[in-house]
Amino acid sequence: MSLEERLKRRIRAFGPITLADYMAAALTDPEEGYYRRRDPLGASGDFVTAPEVSQVFGELIGAWAAISWQQMGSPDPFRLVEVGPGRGTLMADALRATKAVPGFHRAIRLHLVEVGERLMERQREALSDWPVTWHVELADVPEGPAVVLANEFLDTLPIRQLVREGSGWEERLVGLRGDELAYVFGPTALSSLVPPNLADALPGTTVEVSPARIAVVDLLSRRLVAQGGAALLIDYGPPESRAGGTFQAIRAHKTWSPLAEPGTADITSHVDFGELVRAARLAGAAVHGPVGQGLFLERLGIRPRADRLAQRDASMPEALARLIDFDQMGTLFQAIAITHPALPVPAGFET
Repeated sequence: MSLEERLKRRIRAFGPITLADYMAAALTDPEEGYYRRRDPLGASGDFVTAPEVSQVFGELIGAWAAISWQQMGSPDPFRLVEVGPGRGTLMADALRATKAVPGFHRAIRLHLVEVGERLMERQREALSDWPVTWHVELADVPEGPAVVLANEFLDTLPIRQLVREGSGWEERLVGLRGDELAYVFGPTALSSLVPPNLADALPGTTVEVSPARIAVVDLLSRRLVAQGGAALLIDYGPPESRAGGTFQAIRAHKTWSPLAEPGTADITSHVDFGELVRAARLAGAAVHGPVGQGLFLERLGIRPRADRLAQRDASMPEALARLIDFDQMGTLFQAIAITHPALPVPAGFET
């Protein structure tokens, strides 16, 4: 029985499900989840991430990780963790670029958080020279000081949509219209998660909240406060909480109906960085940013590095523009750093 038919059977038996439950099933169902059995990246896949655009992205993230490790006092050992590592491209580029940093590679204990079997195979190939430990959950990474990287991971975590109705809120759910999956509405107990600046929104306003993202950032922040370290989170979305629905699907680099053939397309939404900042600070961590990806990479020195690469790579100017231009990834993507409160301002977040 297909995932779509199993979801329909579940709805008939128990009623409409949340967007979060639908998204989780479509992306991580053990049998047909989008990320479980496929490699979605690249021209032959459904989308392209920054590490696949150019090696310079991963190299600069590696430099950021090494500087953060030095700011931590160069602990040996420490956990270098990537959550949602794709094909392993970012980590491979980061490690290659930092091999000359004294003591850095010796101190690394490399941990990857991944659920996709096909992607794990690609990561194993990309990092064949490194002993890697894989985990399904961030919570499974052993204790100790850590530098944590997450590029385009948070957008894959499930969301819920609330719609202003009169003086209260309703939730957009997934139900059935006839025999087809369709959006329906029902009561919600999540109104307390509506950002303060949107609490008095006009009727008809849609607000997206993500208990799953809040939980991950809370877990990460509490770990960094208790055990030391820094985390870099990069994703697409506004720097502060905004109204509007961004629940969407991508298939073969084109928009796709999120409710059509679940498990065959990437389902995602914009990340609310205001939500992340509030969660991290509530857990006692220091938060830096958000900063647009373009400005962040500029501060890390992307232009001189790109100029050197352009001498042997004619595609470098185009790749640079894609990563930093204001109408491409430069402002569509944001970066924030979450750190132990005693650490100095991380690289790229200087004012």
